[in-house]
This record gives sequence, structure tokens and C-alpha cells, in this order.
Amino acid sequence: MSNSSHLSPVLTVSPVRIPAPYRGQDLQTKVSVPVSGAGLPVIVFAHGFSLSSRDYAPLADYWAAHGFVVIQPTFLDSSTLGLAPDDPRTPDIWRLRVQDMSHVADNLELIEQAVPGLAGRVDRNQLIAAGHSYGAQTAGMLLGERVRDAAGTPGDSMADRRFLAGVLLAHPGDGDSLTEMAQTYFPFMRPDFAQFTAPAFIAAGDHDQSPLSTRGPEWFTDVYTMSPANKTLLTLFGGEHGLGGVSGYEAAATTDENPERVALVQRLTTAYLSAVVLDDRDAWKTAVDELRAEAEPQGRIESK
Repeated sequence: MSNSSHLSPVLTVSPVRIPAPYRGQDLQTKVSVPVSGAGLPVIVFAHGFSLSSRDYAPLADYWAAHGFVVIQPTFLDSSTLGLAPDDPRTPDIWRLRVQDMSHVADNLELIEQAVPGLAGRVDRNQLIAAGHSYGAQTAGMLLGERVRDAAGTPGDSMADRRFLAGVLLAHPGDGDSLTEMAQTYFPFMRPDFAQFTAPAFIAAGDHDQSPLSTRGPEWFTDVYTMSPANKTLLTLFGGEHGLGGVSGYEAAATTDENPERVALVQRLTTAYLSAVVLDDRDAWKTAVDELRAEAEPQGRIESK
């Protein structure tokens, strides 16, 4: 893992298309890689509702520069695809998103061959599931989360044991406090965390008031408080749903634009993954110590 003084230039290739008969059209992905280094871990990143693989460059660029291959699928809810509201796939998109993430893992060889100079440099045994908002739930399901039905019974697991750890940003909370609008349009946002045993880094903004929930910003910490151990929570002070602007350098949807907040998410997620996936414990300790030493920290870290 390179430190900040030895950052790699980043190569981005898009779209890399993966045949995907189960979803009725090819899976388009964007792949960001460091131009140097080998044994590279892979982050598969799930975008938020209606966004696409073109978003989240502040995260993808940073992670790739620090030694990760970042693969971003475009899901069927993306506004770039223009799926009709009455498309028969629409009620199952939440499931198809999870399948798309596993399908990326199935096709790492194809992806390696599609990116110049990448073949032979990827550690296919080091997979990380990451996502923001709706995408955080998508990633969480690969790590053991399930969806409860209206009666509260957890559905089948879609966990994929190839994914070793997670980065879950602004993850929707418990489904018992969904607004009427959310119950209508996002009935699958009823997560069950009992089997979510994989290690994960979770970030939530303490000013993230969701139109989907009748509760306050603490709704976004449910994934931390309701999951089994092996979790770390970053609470971002003043952070709203965009966590400072993780979805893009000029994202119109960001209500809390704050480059320092984004930089903290970049640094801490990278240090966490370095510790959990690459066993570089010093990187994580240093990042946490630096945060705690700040006179006016941007957030706080807790772990369990």
C-alpha cells in the first residue's frame, strides 16, 4: 500500500461491458486502477439511487491512487439507462443490484483483460463491497444483511463470501420507521442485520435527515448499532446525506459541500481497508490518532 508521497497515477476505463443475460442487458462498469503495483485488492462500489458508474469519482480516484482496483457497476435504476417505470424488472432491482455486484466478482478475468496493463496484477481473493445510500444496502447484502418482509421475517440471504469486508456510507436504517412514501417506493429498505458478521467501516452524517424515515439522523447508525461486532462507525459532524460531496466533484445533489469532510472519508476508508484487507494496522492507528488529535475534528470514530 503506497503512502501519500508515493501515489500512483490512475487509469480509468469506461464502459467495460459484461454480458449479463439474467438482467436483460449488459452490465456496464467503470474501472479505475493504479498504473503500478501488483497484488491489488478490489473494491466493487454500489452507487446510490438513480446515479451511475460515472459518479463517486472522489472516492474511486482516491482509492485507486492508493493501490485498489475500483469497479463501479451501473444498476438498472440509473437515470442514465432510462428504464420505464412499468418495466417488469423494476420491483426486483434491489435484488438485481446485489446480483450485479456478484456478477462483477464472477467476471474479474474479463475485466482484467479489458483494462490495459491490468492482467496479472489483481488479488482476486481480496474483494471489498462498498456503497453509498441505497448502494450501501446493496453492498451490505453481500456481507450478510437480509431484507425483512412486511411481517418482519428476514428473506433469503444473498451473501457472497468472496467479499471480505465493507465500506457502507449513509446506509439506510431499520425499516420500522419508513415514511409512507418510502414504504411505497422502497419497501425493500427493511434490513435485517443479524447475520451481518463481516467487518465493515460505516459512515453517517449527524445532520442527515432522511425523507425516507420518521426518525432523525441516528437512523443512519442502525447498521452499526444493530449489527454484530467487528464494525467501525465514523460520525461526521454536520454531515448530511452527501457526506460532504462523495458522489462527485461538482455534484448538484450535495447539500453539505465540504472538501475537508470528503477528505476525511477518503483517508479513513483507505486506512481501514489497509488494516483489514492488507493487515497494515499502523495506517489505521495513525489515521485515528490524527483525527482525535485535531483541535476541531470533523467527526468521531468508535468501534465494536
